[in-house]
Amino acid sequence: MKPRNFKLRHWLAALPLSFALHAGLHAETVARYGISMADIPLTTGQPDRGAGAYQFTGHTLYDPLIAWEANVGNRPGKLVPGLATEWKADPKDNKKWRFTLRKGVKFHDGSEFTADAVIWNLDKVLAEKSPQFDAKQSAQVRPRIPSIASYRKVGPYEVEITTKEVDALFPYQLPWFLVSSPAQWEKLGKDWNKVASQPSGTGPFKLDKLVPRERADLVKNAAYWDKSRLPKTDRIVLLPIPDAMTRANALLNGQVDIIETPPPDVLPQLKAGGFKLVQNVTPHVWPYHFSTYPGSPWTDIRVRKAANLAIDRDAVVKLMSGLATPAKGQVDATSPWFGKPNFKIGYDLAAARALMAQAGYGPSKPLKAKVIIAQGGTGQMLSLPMNEFVQQSLAEIGIEVTFEVVELENLYRHWRAGAKADINAGKGITAINLGYVTADPFYAITRFTDSHYVAPNGVNWGGYNNPKVDAALEKIRTTFDSKTQDGLLAFVHQSMVDDAQMLWVVHDVNPHALSPKVKEFIQAQHWFQDLTTIRM
Repeated sequence: MKPRNFKLRHWLAALPLSFALHAGLHAETVARYGISMADIPLTTGQPDRGAGAYQFTGHTLYDPLIAWEANVGNRPGKLVPGLATEWKADPKDNKKWRFTLRKGVKFHDGSEFTADAVIWNLDKVLAEKSPQFDAKQSAQVRPRIPSIASYRKVGPYEVEITTKEVDALFPYQLPWFLVSSPAQWEKLGKDWNKVASQPSGTGPFKLDKLVPRERADLVKNAAYWDKSRLPKTDRIVLLPIPDAMTRANALLNGQVDIIETPPPDVLPQLKAGGFKLVQNVTPHVWPYHFSTYPGSPWTDIRVRKAANLAIDRDAVVKLMSGLATPAKGQVDATSPWFGKPNFKIGYDLAAARALMAQAGYGPSKPLKAKVIIAQGGTGQMLSLPMNEFVQQSLAEIGIEVTFEVVELENLYRHWRAGAKADINAGKGITAINLGYVTADPFYAITRFTDSHYVAPNGVNWGGYNNPKVDAALEKIRTTFDSKTQDGLLAFVHQSMVDDAQMLWVVHDVNPHALSPKVKEFIQAQHWFQDLTTIRM
């Protein structure tokens, strides 16, 4: 019997010749990108496989109403106009947001972008009785836009979205909502499976070819409306290579031009071979998210604090060959939202063991817990080695962790369901390891701490409920002054740390390794990346 990866090796070996012939005939520039996922993310409009997938089949093929500036690397990005040129809350009713839409934008199929398309797409993911409703896409984006209560067309190029409550942070939710072509769905027999291979968005790339679990070819959309974001490469080929060592070998052998998350032990070889390593400040944290529901071993704050004190984060950074930074909370200590927690996260085995003893545990009576983790994937860093390190560290203070290891998209199913759901509680799962984007107030803090967002209403996975935090969040939602928001967010974050809501391990730096053939790639300070910046 042939090895499981024989087909991948055989196919990769044929890539250089096939692309050389293709490039010679058509004189097109081609970038081959080895991605850390096991499959190409969903192409119909709302990518699956987490936040990292948006750089591949999200903001390449599609556009949001409000975009995130991801083509700058020397500073944090910000919200910028996308398919909406401006937006504002109604001064008479702050729950109502008016969006003025961009005129003259065409979908890849030639149809026009209008307010009707926006309403159609909102129905696609929020209105279960609409003909175009797609459960797959809805599952990806509904938890990302929890504030939306209703919406309506105001004019041909104007829509109004009403939030459930006044929510000053609502615009931060909208870079995740992408707009696909209603006309293409109609043309393809109202079949989302057909749309997957022939999608139509308004984005800077078009999909030329899709082979599930093997490749996706994105080609330059020369007619893209935003001339400042025209792709610098004619064709980008996405190749799913989930194993880090296989990705590195593909780069070393010239079979791909760029990879994400190279294995740390191969970095010296890559650098010696003339390959470039790029990384940046990345608002992304790698934690264990605890369940605090009755019956969970993590309901005792002493246990949660002990776990946070049991991890030698400097050793984790060393394990990653420096491709990480120690975490002292959900956000970095330099963030204006960090606050002044009383609980100082660090490495203190004696204090951790003392807390465990106070909680009634010790060598003769270990605490047992089951954690669900991913095999790997974008945002999970080196999932298995890092989780094994945490497992061994927790064992030193009397916490015996066992793992439920699943594929990344399966992990997201467990995450969206929440700790209380049978899919988790029924299996004895009481913590989840999932990398979290922390670029903005909503994604970093409020979605995990607001009791309104307890899963499945949002992604407050573990059922965190702190009345003082809820009161601060209510003020944040109704405050449009950014300095006041920052002060309140700092209080919420320090409460997260003082409550030891999660076990925070490290912040990611999102490393990429580039072939010398890659002349330019701007790595943004975000989990969103802009593939239009790749130049060969």
